[in-house]
Amino acid sequence: MSDVPKKQPAPEDSGAFRFARRLKAWLSFSFTCLLLGAGIMIVLLLFMRSQALPVSKTETASEMYDVHGELIEAYGAVKNRQSVSLRDISPKLLEATLAVEDRTFYQHYGFDPKGIVRAAWVNLQHMSKVQGAGTITQQLARNLYLSHERTWSRKIKETYYAVQMELQMSKDQILEQYLNQIYYGHATYGIGAAAKLFFGKEAKDLTLAESSLLAGIPKGPRYYSPYYDMDSALDRQKTVLQTMVEAGYIPQSEADQAAKEKLHILPLEEHKKAVTAPYFRDYVRGAAADLLGLEDKEFVESGLRIYTTLDLKAQAVAEEVVAKQLEKYPELQAALVAIDPRTGYVKAMVGGRNYAQNQYNRALSSTRQPGSSFKPIVYLTALKEKGFTPGTRFKSEPTTFTYDQGRQTYTPNNFGSAYYDWIDMRTAIAKSDNIYAVHSVLEAGPDRVIDMARRMGITSPMKPMPSLALGTFPVSPYEMASAFGILANQGVRVEPTAIVRIEDRRGRVLYEANPKQETVIEPPYTYVLTQLMESVFDQGGTGSRVSSVLKRPVAGKTGTTDTDAWLVGYTPELSTAVWVGYDKGRNINNVESHLAAPLFAEFTERTLESVPPKLFPVPEGVVSVYVDPATGKLANDDCPGSRLETFIQGTEPTEYCTQQPGKSDAGKAGKGKQKRSWWEDLKRWWSN
Repeated sequence: MSDVPKKQPAPEDSGAFRFARRLKAWLSFSFTCLLLGAGIMIVLLLFMRSQALPVSKTETASEMYDVHGELIEAYGAVKNRQSVSLRDISPKLLEATLAVEDRTFYQHYGFDPKGIVRAAWVNLQHMSKVQGAGTITQQLARNLYLSHERTWSRKIKETYYAVQMELQMSKDQILEQYLNQIYYGHATYGIGAAAKLFFGKEAKDLTLAESSLLAGIPKGPRYYSPYYDMDSALDRQKTVLQTMVEAGYIPQSEADQAAKEKLHILPLEEHKKAVTAPYFRDYVRGAAADLLGLEDKEFVESGLRIYTTLDLKAQAVAEEVVAKQLEKYPELQAALVAIDPRTGYVKAMVGGRNYAQNQYNRALSSTRQPGSSFKPIVYLTALKEKGFTPGTRFKSEPTTFTYDQGRQTYTPNNFGSAYYDWIDMRTAIAKSDNIYAVHSVLEAGPDRVIDMARRMGITSPMKPMPSLALGTFPVSPYEMASAFGILANQGVRVEPTAIVRIEDRRGRVLYEANPKQETVIEPPYTYVLTQLMESVFDQGGTGSRVSSVLKRPVAGKTGTTDTDAWLVGYTPELSTAVWVGYDKGRNINNVESHLAAPLFAEFTERTLESVPPKLFPVPEGVVSVYVDPATGKLANDDCPGSRLETFIQGTEPTEYCTQQPGKSDAGKAGKGKQKRSWWEDLKRWWSN
């Protein structure tokens, strides 16, 4: 066979040629798409540039109402604004704002892709939204044209309007407009008004220290305003200064010097019209913003309707009583919280004497020792856990207690070194005997007392020590009013509530309260303790000075430390905690230590003047018998000064004060126990 030459493939059929041809086609297609995309982008940008920006959205003030539907406040109804040009703003304020809000403001075109990626990575690391990615332009677009709902559609519109603004306005115009509308809290908008409000100066005269403080406020005015929390404001200032260092605006030495500078912040204007319940308003404002996830400015301008539990009449009484009772003591402070124990509704709240001078809410502050007003929680625990009764007796005398398995000792004293020999629980409560209280806490167990306090809603830190009985661990008036409400409500704790309902501007319900109810302890225990606590206002009790003011059954407990005076008490309709003291560790004198009681008494009676006096309801499981106060045993004719005492059924005494019951008491005492009628209760209360 002859060799037949093989056919050589054409060059265009080779693999390399086919690859080159495909690459050419792909490049041609990509170039065409790129040109098309660029054309579309140019057309879109030209369109965006030619279109007018939207009309700025209409702001609707949010409103707050009391429990009867009376208007408490319309937020944002009166606004403090003062526009200034960019050249009239301190360069340090501009740098501080750019450093903390948008470092690449002069480089991006309305949105920052790198910032978005960076924020997404940080948020992913923390598994929550720790860092935002909005530029100054986006923030301005949102504030001017959009709502604050957290949706993707809103974010897309925000970015669109931000780019549109960048096409139609210069960077300086955007920054100037931003600084003139940004919210600094206290109905104040723009850096011009903020500089005047906080420092009483023009925006161009702000120092680095002042600028860094102001630049930190807009992130959260209710957290970082120095009027609300100076410590948080200064911490935020340091963050801003450090950010300025990282951005290259200032050296570290300048930042350190500014952080040390003493700031002279003006008090809120006292000539402004006095407002009712300012501390309560702040509390509700913060709670509502947290519930809905709103920033402070969003809250003010969202047109919300917040229906609260406050009773404006009770609030007015509270404010008047505080002002009147402390009129002769200009530096003394006070706090008052009143809660309806049946519903958990906060009816009145006073956080201090002068809101314009100091916005610190002492009603919510857990920094003051309750003293002996904490003892009822000890005795409630002892009644429940250790089987104490009103007849349980300890000797009131100077005593050194050992604890921690004998390794430590504790030696309390009674006020004025007054001791009463052998006393029962009623006398211990009425006289506020410390020796009896420490015996009780050690017998019941400090851990059990803390557990009881926790179940009663007290969350402040405590340690299982003998001094717990004397209220040495700070709590807030709010916690104490809520805890004593359980005693008034037959052992049932209703979660404290300040907001009933929140609606948007269209009337849609955004939030509705559903307070939790929990039985903390059985009714007989709270009833027995309540009967004992009424003795505080009887002759010889620590609250007896106000017995003539009280016209209804009231139970309560006084508390006094070197720096604090308390009275926490309740009726079936109202549980109220009153604290009086100084802010800066200054001791109260003997006269000042008695001011909480008249404040409590006048507030309670005036608030409930239209409510007929009611007895505390008698539950099943309690019995009343006549006892001999000297021995705690059943009384008869041979026992002078017998007293009707209430016991948990089955714990009442069975022995007589003498060997045989007297003739006239044979029928009564021979039965061992008898229930007390409501009429006997009423007569006993009336006679006292």
